[in-house]
Amino acid sequence: MEIIYEIIKSFVWFLMEASFFMLLGLFFAGILKAFLPDDLVRKHIGAGRKGGIFKASAFGVPVPLCSCGVVPAAAGIRKQGAGKGPVVSFLVSTPETGVDSIAITWALLGPVMAVIRPVSAFLTAVFTGTLVNIFDKDENQEFSGSQILSEKWECSSGCCTTPGDTNIILPMENDCGCSDVQSSDDSNYIKFKKGMHFSFVDLVEDIAGWFIVGVLFAAVIAVFVTPEMVNAVSSKSPLLVMLLMLLISVPLYVCATSSTPIAAAFLMTGISPGAALVFLLAGPATNAASFSVISSIIGKKSAFIYLAGIVLSSLVLGLGTDYIFSATGYELSPVTGETEEGLGFFVQIVSTVILSVFLIYPFFKKVVNIKRSF
Repeated sequence: MEIIYEIIKSFVWFLMEASFFMLLGLFFAGILKAFLPDDLVRKHIGAGRKGGIFKASAFGVPVPLCSCGVVPAAAGIRKQGAGKGPVVSFLVSTPETGVDSIAITWALLGPVMAVIRPVSAFLTAVFTGTLVNIFDKDENQEFSGSQILSEKWECSSGCCTTPGDTNIILPMENDCGCSDVQSSDDSNYIKFKKGMHFSFVDLVEDIAGWFIVGVLFAAVIAVFVTPEMVNAVSSKSPLLVMLLMLLISVPLYVCATSSTPIAAAFLMTGISPGAALVFLLAGPATNAASFSVISSIIGKKSAFIYLAGIVLSSLVLGLGTDYIFSATGYELSPVTGETEEGLGFFVQIVSTVILSVFLIYPFFKKVVNIKRSF
């Protein structure tokens, strides 16, 4: 009984530390969705465009889509003529970070990691996209994105969704006629309203379950994984801990936001910042569920290059991060559970209540829909 109490206490603590920054990140995600034209991506990263890999990597950094949500978006820009290299770069940088996850990284891991994370995501995307361009360059043949979407994705309520999933919106050209596509005639207020709906309703519906699981997983780690256990492994080899992080993260489905409290919990047990970064990079960018669909979009050879690029980049950047922290003497301080510090207890309570309402709403809506079906 005492263990359950400790897990609940740890869960509430992580949620309170993250809520304000999560809401802030969702707000900026809505602003991006409202005022960043969807066709801008297609214009700059089409096949043969100079700097396409760098542009695709940069475009993906602030976009708040998870590793499954980014797949239909990548299929859309591939259909529009984007080369394999830029598509892979977009597939890597988009799920690894985003405005929402950058905000929560600042809250739980501090400002230094909030800078290192998106920079590392960008470098990983550039490296992986370049590898694909070198070893599996596009052939002169037309790519049919519609074929992939029709085989791997279903159309439901006007939006493209994975079989058995709900409303993963295609932010590029929408073959399913998704009503989310904005008209250029919309006023700024309408665009803002649609952006906020996308962020606080559609996006939250996509990540709510995984965010809660991530916070719960972090709470369990904080209770059961002791610093002594981690030190026993890390004392043998820091690289061994990073390989362990890869083993955990590569097949796991975890979005950039929900991976952050898990990384904070790992850091509190004593792993190095570099090992935490490996988890933050590899976890959101790879998972067993989306790999087969990615193979259909870019081909099996490019898909394995994509996986190898993420693994290699994560290890190198993890080792580099540990070197930077060691050379500068800077000590990373993840959240400590002192909720009365920082933002203030009242702000944290209000933010937690507001975020909880948004997180619970998707589950409430599903229960109502189930009752109506009977």
